[in-house]
Amino acid sequence: MTSVTGGGSGGGGDSGGGGERADARRNRAKVLSAAGEAFAEHGLDVPLGEVARRAGVGAGTVYRHFPSKQALLEAVFARQLDELVASGERRMARFAPTEAFFGFLLEVVETSGRRGPVCEVVAADGSWPHPLLTASVLRFRQVLTALLHAAQRAGGVRADLGPDDVASFVVGCASMVGARRDRAAGLGLARLALESLRPSGPVTERPVFRDGPGVVRGASADCEECGAALMVRPTGRPVRYCGATCRQRARRRRLAG
Repeated sequence: MTSVTGGGSGGGGDSGGGGERADARRNRAKVLSAAGEAFAEHGLDVPLGEVARRAGVGAGTVYRHFPSKQALLEAVFARQLDELVASGERRMARFAPTEAFFGFLLEVVETSGRRGPVCEVVAADGSWPHPLLTASVLRFRQVLTALLHAAQRAGGVRADLGPDDVASFVVGCASMVGARRDRAAGLGLARLALESLRPSGPVTERPVFRDGPGVVRGASADCEECGAALMVRPTGRPVRYCGATCRQRARRRRLAG
């Protein structure tokens, strides 16, 4: 973080220096807020002059804190991650583990729109992340991991998931929301997808691919002649017998009857 010190216009003394430092912190916060809004609304082509105008400061103030657009993007993304970290910590303190976990994931998905452009830059630039962003990413991962493990211990989340799985899943949900014109519908799909993280078992009891072998369970699962389990294909006529021998026996019995 760049420190801005005065050159003697504040009247001297410690109180003047402290006032300048406080002004610098306020200006930096205003620039970050304005930049986040501008990038979310107009993408990454927004000039720093527009960011300065939105923040109500001079262009020189923006450049003193952020000498390049990349530095500003990094700081914006780090700030957004830190906000999510603080939210995750509050959830852990206030809510039951499973509720805290799913509430946090949904918040990440819901607020992903304003972080999308920044995420793209971070992912595309091989020289990133810088130390500021690295620290924020680490804190985010720590909170996500703590929320996940607490929910798993409470029995609210599948035990076979790790932090990397959950992070990838959330990115996919955010992409799904972004792909829908109707944001409410996209969020509905994201909530439905997040439900699959609960320990209710797979969506289907046993996935079977077309033309692949599978065991048919229930009344039709056994050979009508000897009772052996049948291996059938999911398409075509139902199989009634395990082989030619049982088929011939059944045929002879029908003829005899």
